[in-house]
Amino acid sequence: MSGERRVASKLNWESAKRYVSTQVITQILSYLEGAPGQNIPRLFRVVEALIRDPVQRKRIHDMKVAYANNPVMQSYFNSLFSGIDRGMRNRLVCNYVVNSILMANSRREQVESSEKIHVPFTILIDPTSACNLKCAGCWAGEYAKHDELEPELLDRIFSEANEMGIYSIVMSGGEPFVYPHLLEMAAKHDDMVFMLYTNGTRIDDQVADRLQELGNIVPAFSLEGWAEETDARRGEGVFDRIMAAMDRLKSRGVLFGASVTITSKNVETIASDQFLDFLVDRGVKFMWTFHYIPIGRDPDIDLMVKPEQRAYLAERIPNIRKEKPLPIADFWNDGELTNGCIAGGNSYFHINARGDVEPCAFAHFSVDNIRDRSLKEILSGQFFTEYQKRQPFSSNLLRPCPIIDSPQALREIVQKAGAHATHAGAETVLSGEIGSFLDQRSQEWQRTADPIWEERQKARDTGEQRTAS
Repeated sequence: MSGERRVASKLNWESAKRYVSTQVITQILSYLEGAPGQNIPRLFRVVEALIRDPVQRKRIHDMKVAYANNPVMQSYFNSLFSGIDRGMRNRLVCNYVVNSILMANSRREQVESSEKIHVPFTILIDPTSACNLKCAGCWAGEYAKHDELEPELLDRIFSEANEMGIYSIVMSGGEPFVYPHLLEMAAKHDDMVFMLYTNGTRIDDQVADRLQELGNIVPAFSLEGWAEETDARRGEGVFDRIMAAMDRLKSRGVLFGASVTITSKNVETIASDQFLDFLVDRGVKFMWTFHYIPIGRDPDIDLMVKPEQRAYLAERIPNIRKEKPLPIADFWNDGELTNGCIAGGNSYFHINARGDVEPCAFAHFSVDNIRDRSLKEILSGQFFTEYQKRQPFSSNLLRPCPIIDSPQALREIVQKAGAHATHAGAETVLSGEIGSFLDQRSQEWQRTADPIWEERQKARDTGEQRTAS
């Protein structure tokens, strides 16, 4: 059999497997509304049996165990099937579970074997740098204000991503809903799932209707806490406009989450029972938390989370996951769950609105532009190679980040790869006042984090010994 026929045969086989998997899961989903308590465990068992990747299989297994043993998790998963529009729910499960996890993993393995590159799970893309707000301290605030990825280029990126086994895309900006071709692109690539960081102010009734119809866009609303904290950074009245957008989506059964920047000023608010319960009541189904990084518009080192505050979050957020029906990711303290930093093409990388390809949303350095090279060529380049060979950046996975935890590593990567700053001021995280502060803060966090990490390892080892005996 010729090489082309073998490839065509393999693709046909993969299409057949995708079809069968989709039909099985769709059939199970059709039963969930009547008896979720019985059928959600069944869904977990089917997905766990179908998944080949051991990391993903363990995550599904852990969710299955959590559902069986934790009433809070039972309430959460049941709510996904009672509160989410049926069409959107089925679309997301098929696109995310079947396409992104079940089927795409084998495709990523094929590409990795043939191209000698690592294929990430997702890509963060800024379709536009334009925004209708001017938030204080915005991480993207120093990019040029009117850059935009033309729809033909975005279409090419999505197609290349599919060919590599990437079916999950994250979008930021600027404001994604300012991009005029956004909904058109999501409709064209209806086998993909799109998670969008948004200020929420452009989601009117018409947009909300379209999101329900499409079923493959999941907004994450940017907040800083209550109205006082959010409006102080984003502008008067923005909090109320976000709440109105949440109400529109909740009434239509559109899945959405929250994205929170944690600073030294709002740690206690963000982690409070009152605020978290409020988000759950509004219909928020997941929450991403980002510690403030001094990059972008008017960087302010005083807003960085202090070591003692970060230690508090390292203890508090795992408890929230057990107590609240609200999954939370703490990207700077969750290195133990992700084996360190997820950027640099490991699990994701960033394409800004000018097309510059960066390792991270907060590391604004680049060697390549997506207009000049393919995704495969970029992933095989020295910049990402230098980044990935240093991951994890610390054996203490509470110190995953090369910007705030191991700043010398970022300096070495940028220098060795010959990377350039993608906007004026991006280089300040490497040197000068901010660079020196990050060196000092990383050492302070190391002194705080190392004893916490050692205690966690002792507890884990003790637990493993008890299980073995």
